[in-house]
Amino acid sequence: MTIHQTSLGRRRFLVSSAAVAGGFSLGFSIPFDADAQSPVKELNAWVVIHPDDKVVIRIARSEMGQGTLTGLCQLVAEELECDWSKVTWEYPTPAENVKRNRVWKNFSTGGSRGIRESNQYVREGGAMAREMLLAAAAAEWKVPAGELKVDKGVITHGSDKKTTYGAVAAAAAQLEPPKEVKLKDPKDWKIAGKPVKRLDTLDKVTGKQLYGIDFTMPGMLVATVRACPVIGGKLKSFDAAKVAKMPGVKKVVAIDGNAVVVVADTYWNARNALAALPTDWDIGKLGEVQTETINAMLKEGLDASEAFVGNKVGDAKAAIDGAAKKVTATYSFPYQHHVTMEPMNATARYTPEKCEVWCGTQNGEAALAAASEASGLPTNKCDVHKMLLGGGFGRGGRSDYVRQAVLVAKEMPGTPVKLIWSREEDMTHCQYHPTTMAKLTGGLDAQGNLVGLHIRISGQSILASLLPQNLQNGMDPVVFQGLMASGVESAYGYNVPNLLFDHAMRNPHITAGFWRGVNTNQNAVYMESFMDELADAAGQDPLAFRMKMLKPKWAAVLKAAADKAGYGKPLPAGHFHGLAQVMGYGSYVAGVAEVSVSPDGQLRIHKITAATNCGHVVNPAQIDRQVAGSFAYGLSAALYGEITVKDGAVEQTNFDSYNVMRMDEMPEVETVLVPTGDFWGGVGEPTIAVAAPAVLNAIARATGNRVRNLPLMHHELKKAS
Repeated sequence: MTIHQTSLGRRRFLVSSAAVAGGFSLGFSIPFDADAQSPVKELNAWVVIHPDDKVVIRIARSEMGQGTLTGLCQLVAEELECDWSKVTWEYPTPAENVKRNRVWKNFSTGGSRGIRESNQYVREGGAMAREMLLAAAAAEWKVPAGELKVDKGVITHGSDKKTTYGAVAAAAAQLEPPKEVKLKDPKDWKIAGKPVKRLDTLDKVTGKQLYGIDFTMPGMLVATVRACPVIGGKLKSFDAAKVAKMPGVKKVVAIDGNAVVVVADTYWNARNALAALPTDWDIGKLGEVQTETINAMLKEGLDASEAFVGNKVGDAKAAIDGAAKKVTATYSFPYQHHVTMEPMNATARYTPEKCEVWCGTQNGEAALAAASEASGLPTNKCDVHKMLLGGGFGRGGRSDYVRQAVLVAKEMPGTPVKLIWSREEDMTHCQYHPTTMAKLTGGLDAQGNLVGLHIRISGQSILASLLPQNLQNGMDPVVFQGLMASGVESAYGYNVPNLLFDHAMRNPHITAGFWRGVNTNQNAVYMESFMDELADAAGQDPLAFRMKMLKPKWAAVLKAAADKAGYGKPLPAGHFHGLAQVMGYGSYVAGVAEVSVSPDGQLRIHKITAATNCGHVVNPAQIDRQVAGSFAYGLSAALYGEITVKDGAVEQTNFDSYNVMRMDEMPEVETVLVPTGDFWGGVGEPTIAVAAPAVLNAIARATGNRVRNLPLMHHELKKAS
């Protein structure tokens, strides 16, 4: 049991005196300025108790299908000791967070950080609320609080006194929060750690759930946008008069010097008018860029003399030069799109006194900042009402669509405007998974031991594209995810006496962004595919070759996956295993793929067995679903994911030109949980990284051919003759 000192004073916990924006606000179900006579009581920022014992838990992190919402509510409810069947939830707004001195802390949801970085303070919120409720009951009965027991929101003292949370909430709300609280040992969890049903599922399957694109309000207009087809190009001119009299058109607006927006009464009318709008673009020399020229740029970087060093041990070049056997291979990874089911959208209403936005977002505070900047109003005159978003995958962490919506609404003060990106606009103006190449060189001694390894990555930097202020002396450390020397986030798991991992930064004009799993994806492909190549060169089994080098926690998940998959045991005729492991987002993961390749080259992925050590397990059923979902996402990218560039512009425009995995292609996924209970790791992203290399290694076993360039759709998979 852990005692935590609480640093949140009463002023930060209690209801503020200022009212949340009324009208169409979708943030809280009760007003923040509820008077003292209100029967609905806030115990603290996370817990609201209704007289009927309904418990409302406020969660700042965004739910986008990954289960973060339910997991965090489980942690609060566990410490609160409430009745889970009476739990519901709501989003606070980022403006309210600012007003309360950021009591909910970080609103950003990405990097599988939702639970692992906020577990402590949300648990404290539940524990403090519990202690206040018990103190209120104890005061009413005039007994020591330590003599009370609580189970599922029912407080008892001996056999003769019983009350409920709802009955004492009003009195509890008047008490000072405790100075310290005791958090439960995970072994004693009754709600957390259990496979409870998700809180958001019912509304999704019944169609009740509203996403950003569903939002509507009286008098609302609808807009759609077209930016310059070539990212980085400018808008030269447009002829609004040509579409001004088309059905429903209200206004044509140019924004940011590179885009034009049509506002109409319906999306259909706005889209039709935008399609008919004559526009002229200035793309300059960017129109000369092709996929081939980008690849040539990356290829040059593979042997460039200058590169940023991300991980160095010993003298890799000398060790390789002196090795008995030298192995070299070059791999590449394309641009890829997030392909969220819900295209970017936001609704904004602007007046000189107030700017409000309704949208799905992975980062409510960033959206608030974007609204403030675009409106020209201070943040205390802006607010963002978070909606559930139909997929994020990193794309929802950027707020360009929020900025655009506010700029358009500013042109029509007092009128709410919903801006919707078409699927085509969404496909061609994303912040894409970066493209990279890697040259890997390894040296083996006479006994087949790896004595030196050099991985040269050539390619794009996400930070250089989006957050240049976060570069470290020009270097992007995020490039080395899964290859880092140490740390709790994405450390390299092999003990190799001589290492050199470096990066030749090459940045084309296509904007790179955070795509689910980010750089662990390609780095795991490079590292784990090459480990198989090294094992082959050493004449050793790929599992045995890895196990003699892997550090304990990395080795444990790989062994767990291999054992569960029956690695090394007979498989059905024509079936082959491939394996991979990585550490990413604070968790240790491994996967074993079972595949077959028909005589005519048809690939079938039969099964993926995946082991995960995420430290603590909050909802094992949700982890199982997240692992399965991560393979759907990762395998989809491995099979089909590729964004190409022609004349400076992205070629893919919809799902007809950017394929995704279909249900009949999805393999069986078996999840093996091996939590050690000594840390908090992420879940949603880590296993994506092992999907592609495990399959690639299995394909190499099945065919004798090594695929080093994704996606797989471009490759002939017939067995080597």
